[in-house]
Amino acid sequence: MKEVTRVDLTERKKKILRAIIESYISTAEPVGSKAVANSLDRSVSSATIRNEMADLESMGLLEKPHTSAGRIPSPQGYRFYVNELMEEHKLSIQETERINRALQLKMRELDRVVAEAGRVISQLTNYPAFALSSGMERVTIRRFDLLMVERNAFIIVVMTDNNLVRNKLVQLPTDLTQAQLQMLNTLLNTTFTDLALDEITPELMRVAQHAAGEAYGLISLVVSFAMEVLESLEHRRVHTAGLSHLLELPEYQDLERAQPLMSYLSEEQEAARMPVPKDDHRMRILIGPENVDAALKDSSVVMASYDIGDGMRGVIGVVGPTRMDYAKLTARLSYFAAGLDRMFGRNGGLPASPTTNEEH
Repeated sequence: MKEVTRVDLTERKKKILRAIIESYISTAEPVGSKAVANSLDRSVSSATIRNEMADLESMGLLEKPHTSAGRIPSPQGYRFYVNELMEEHKLSIQETERINRALQLKMRELDRVVAEAGRVISQLTNYPAFALSSGMERVTIRRFDLLMVERNAFIIVVMTDNNLVRNKLVQLPTDLTQAQLQMLNTLLNTTFTDLALDEITPELMRVAQHAAGEAYGLISLVVSFAMEVLESLEHRRVHTAGLSHLLELPEYQDLERAQPLMSYLSEEQEAARMPVPKDDHRMRILIGPENVDAALKDSSVVMASYDIGDGMRGVIGVVGPTRMDYAKLTARLSYFAAGLDRMFGRNGGLPASPTTNEEH
């Protein structure tokens, strides 16, 4: 792919490229020199515009469909637009109030919050949306504590390396002594701490069970609970919404083109592979072939991350054609993500509505 972030364009070329991209975003139709001239208030002649469009095409920023004399942006053109030309979109009062109403819903379970976020984002943007929560990349058990309750009952307490604590009450069919419980506690802390989920192997379990003697079954019980805790913290939960919006777009009215993308978004294991923006990249835009998955190579993905707490992060995003209105989408997703940060207790309260009453 050509590197477009370093292309040195004249101001006139930038204006023409912006006019073409924004016209195509709006109409989904190839853009000709006459339309560009009108959008520039005829400050540049059609002949000059045609020459500049030819230059932009030779630079890989525009493409010419076979069936039209107009031009459309290439993925490289969109990337240059996002990096260099796109202006910040100011949310209207109506948009911020709608997002705030959604954030004020009494959604406390994580899955429910994620599902509702995806649904609302799809309604706001009229694109298919996804929302996922991303577990920590590596989490381990720091310590085990086994606490006697009665002779046939004890509590398993596990603490993770990020100071999360989970517990479970265990009822036994036979009595257990305090000495046996202490021996198990020591064995667990010397064998199964500082290990990630994939490092707790069947061979390690067999060795620990052999060392536990008559209490070998309790080792399996406690470690199984610890593994459930680790899995819940590493697992990605993903929800998609608004897949039918694809069929409303000119690019996807051909079912052969729409079907691979709809299938990708419908499969949880596939959609869960969406890349999570890193801490220093709250927003991420992937345009056309910048997407790794083949199902997304003719589409764009716009996403924003938010902090769930407890070392976990979430992502909300939309998928659609490369002519998406990136400025408007990044503004909406960024604002929504900031609201989710506050919902999960990072800063408290909802973001203030802007003073502008501009409607976009």
